[in-house]
Amino acid sequence: MKTVAPVVSELGGLTMGTRWSVRFWHPIGTLSAPHSALRAAIESALDTVVQQMSPWAPDSDLSRFNRAAAGHWQTLPEPFFSVLRCALDLARDSGDAYDPTVGPVVDLWGFGPAPTRDTVPPAAEIQAAHARVGWQRLAIDVPQRRVRQPGGSALDLSSIAKGHAVDAVASALRALGCANVLVEVGGELLGCGRRPDGAPWRVAVKLPGFAMTDTGADIDEAPGPVLALPDLAVATSGDDFRHFVADGEHCSHTIDPRTGRPIRHALASVTVVHPQCMQADALATALLVLGPEAGWAYAQRHRLAALFIRRGAEGHEARPTEAFDALLA
Repeated sequence: MKTVAPVVSELGGLTMGTRWSVRFWHPIGTLSAPHSALRAAIESALDTVVQQMSPWAPDSDLSRFNRAAAGHWQTLPEPFFSVLRCALDLARDSGDAYDPTVGPVVDLWGFGPAPTRDTVPPAAEIQAAHARVGWQRLAIDVPQRRVRQPGGSALDLSSIAKGHAVDAVASALRALGCANVLVEVGGELLGCGRRPDGAPWRVAVKLPGFAMTDTGADIDEAPGPVLALPDLAVATSGDDFRHFVADGEHCSHTIDPRTGRPIRHALASVTVVHPQCMQADALATALLVLGPEAGWAYAQRHRLAALFIRRGAEGHEARPTEAFDALLA
């Protein structure tokens, strides 16, 4: 009797202003859920993230908190509360280089829900917006899952919500018995289980000027290093993905919460591999803000699998940690 080889299927769509895709397979006869049910579960997980954490959706939980009056306590859905606590932990550990309350300056520079711009804001406006930033101003009530609006605070979870969305999609698929999946949302990925040949899922690292892609068929043509993801996630933050140039100044969408201004150093991108995509996403941003030296020291101290891409005199220079090198396919 001829053996039928498993087929890798793919679903995709739009969410959070970007694309999502899921590649998956299962042993013949082991998955009862039809593809329509898998798509419904994926879209439900993604819609939940938008409904809770999108600054662009005016009726989201996050938007309602940002509009709330000073002193208002808002009860958050469990996923939102968990993401916020993760963000606050990283803010504390990174010495304020990461801050989920960076929304006012992100908007001012035109990288949030506010209208885009192509000029540097006046110094007085930067100072005023920066005065509203500060994760320490938030009060958290853990037993009740509440957060207090101190007045003028604006949460922005864009640097962690996509990663959380990847984790949420993978969890929803596992609940339906789909264990071998590669989930991607806007370039952040998580590989669960294995490919049909028994090897881990593999992806090409997102380098400045390139997109991160699955390398199942075209591994020899990958633009950068190739990673094996045995139940691991990978996320990249870089300053060339969204920016504008004003008066010769490169204004990146990555804002340093400590200054209220775009980062200005030689680091072009950081890629982080972690068991949780939420963590990989946030850590990549924190390391990028910290810069080539302080970011590297943080990665070494925490034994992170990270790849730093720095602009050099002769082009981009790669600096991987040992933990990152160990994951190269």
